[in-house]
Amino acid sequence: MSETTLVAPDGLQSDLNWLAGGGEMGALIRSMDWSGTPLGPLDRWPQSLRTTVSLCLSSTFPILVCWGEQDIQIYNDAYRPICGDLHPRSMGGPFKEIWATALPVVGEAFDRAHKGEGAYIRDQRMFLDRHGYLEEAFMTFSFSPIRDESGAVGGIFHPITETTAQVLGARRTRGLRELSDALASARSASEIGRQLAAGHAALAEDLPFVLFYQHDAVTGQLLLRGRAGIDGHCALAPATLALDDAVWPFARAAAGRGTRRVDGLAARFAGVRCGTYDEAPGTALVMPVILPGQVEPYGYLVAGVSARRAIDADYRNFYDLLAAAVGTAVGNVTAYELEQRRAEELAKIDRAKTAFFSNVSHEFRTPLTLILGPLDDALADADEPLGPAQRQRLDLTHRNALRLLKLVNSLLDFSRIEAGRVQASYQPVDLARLTTDLAGVFESAMARGGLAYRVETEALEAPVFVDRDMWEKIVFNLLSNAFKFTLEGSVTLRLARHGSMVRLSVIDTGIGIPASQVERVFERFHRVEGAAGRTYEGTGIGLALMQELVWLHGGSIAVHSVEGEGTRFDVDLPFGHAHLPADRIMPASASAHEKEGQRLGAAFVEEALRWLPDEAGVPAGPVSAVVPLPAWISQAPPPDPRPRILVA
Repeated sequence: MSETTLVAPDGLQSDLNWLAGGGEMGALIRSMDWSGTPLGPLDRWPQSLRTTVSLCLSSTFPILVCWGEQDIQIYNDAYRPICGDLHPRSMGGPFKEIWATALPVVGEAFDRAHKGEGAYIRDQRMFLDRHGYLEEAFMTFSFSPIRDESGAVGGIFHPITETTAQVLGARRTRGLRELSDALASARSASEIGRQLAAGHAALAEDLPFVLFYQHDAVTGQLLLRGRAGIDGHCALAPATLALDDAVWPFARAAAGRGTRRVDGLAARFAGVRCGTYDEAPGTALVMPVILPGQVEPYGYLVAGVSARRAIDADYRNFYDLLAAAVGTAVGNVTAYELEQRRAEELAKIDRAKTAFFSNVSHEFRTPLTLILGPLDDALADADEPLGPAQRQRLDLTHRNALRLLKLVNSLLDFSRIEAGRVQASYQPVDLARLTTDLAGVFESAMARGGLAYRVETEALEAPVFVDRDMWEKIVFNLLSNAFKFTLEGSVTLRLARHGSMVRLSVIDTGIGIPASQVERVFERFHRVEGAAGRTYEGTGIGLALMQELVWLHGGSIAVHSVEGEGTRFDVDLPFGHAHLPADRIMPASASAHEKEGQRLGAAFVEEALRWLPDEAGVPAGPVSAVVPLPAWISQAPPPDPRPRILVA
């Protein structure tokens, strides 16, 4: 048998020049005794094999050459890491013996190459026994037949690259993204646990099991809020645990404020199925979930490690991201719970305030009613008329009692609405006539205020169901508000059909509302700062109450305003009563609330008149001429016939 030793320094023997170089694997090939293999000694290798091996060794890309009936392996330095602990015995070993665990997925393509048919496979998942355990791996490779001198397939040319890191990275990122999206909706620790369980399927191959424990600050116990991949009756997933329980090293994780690795789990899973593989996971990580600024952990995450992957830097980063996702969810939950507690406290305060307003309003209203009754009688007594001085004093008392009654009624209405105790009675009314009558109450105030006052109401083909008391308050509040903030120009009230609705519009040429304040005008107690009205008085509940009353009618209210030009309020109500509670529909009653309505209207007007200067300060002469409405307010006249009041 010929020797294959190298001759230095002149170079290789003349018949082994094809083995020059090749790095570590080239040296290994030259040092091996191939005579004991099916390939035989190096100097007897066929030229086709020599050429292929020379090409393989000179390449920087991972390449494996399989030759002969037993597919004896020869590979280069770049292929060496793929072998893992199988090297060096894999050099010169049979392919199907060395890579037996990969044959279920590559065997068919390998055999086709032996028949002369090449194959290219991308990101193929396989399980390789190259580090003492079945390891999940992904490869992109091809099998190409090598023809020998006879033209038959003598071997396989197998370039390959491992894509495990890329494929696992994409899979883990995708699963974590889906889990993070699901966790974003969690509003409690239990919901976090449920979302972890629901999202586990997308992570099961990297996360064989997961447990989420919350630390109960009251009892000191750890409560299992969520689990996945592990049976609930397993001793490794008890429903409650003490911090120092031996099941998991929670105490050490808390003390070190870091992750603790637990090995040797496989025996503890005896008889319990866990994960997607036959082998039970042997390792888990215990990670404390600590919120920023907190000392004690909110809870703990116990995450299993795949039985078919070792923990490397990328895998550890996956667990860090998992813990971060849960930590973010916990932060959201604690913020939500804090907000809920604040909201509950505010609601409690609000309910107490509503009850207080209701009680105080009732306490005020009874004596006010008893005061106003005799005052009305005294001022209207023709048999025993009051003297001028007495009348002046009682007039002053009467006006202020009406103003106080208006405020008390507003507070009482609001408290009833908020408490859900409002008792509306919806009756079919001629809304045009009713609105015209109500608008007439403000004629004197508008005239004395120097404003042109238009009332334009269109006859409607059908009655509209309204609560008369509520409608009076809506109309009076709108007119009072327009009068208050219109120092010159005009106020127009219109009522007409608008599509399938009936629309009440109150339009003024007053000071308008700043654009930044328009959306807030219906907020309770909100007042536009610095508004130059006839008075600075007001509680800020008139428009808010009006909006609630409109909503009780199944309607809507909108405001359009340009600062310095004027404001328009539109109230839309549906026809019919299908949108109203059936038990609150009442038959028509023209005068059921007449007296109360007169008193309410008087209260609004008396208050409006108080905003005017004393008689001595009122300029002499006619009131201002009719002022054109701003261009942004539609002035299309409603169709006749309609009642009309014009004060100018």
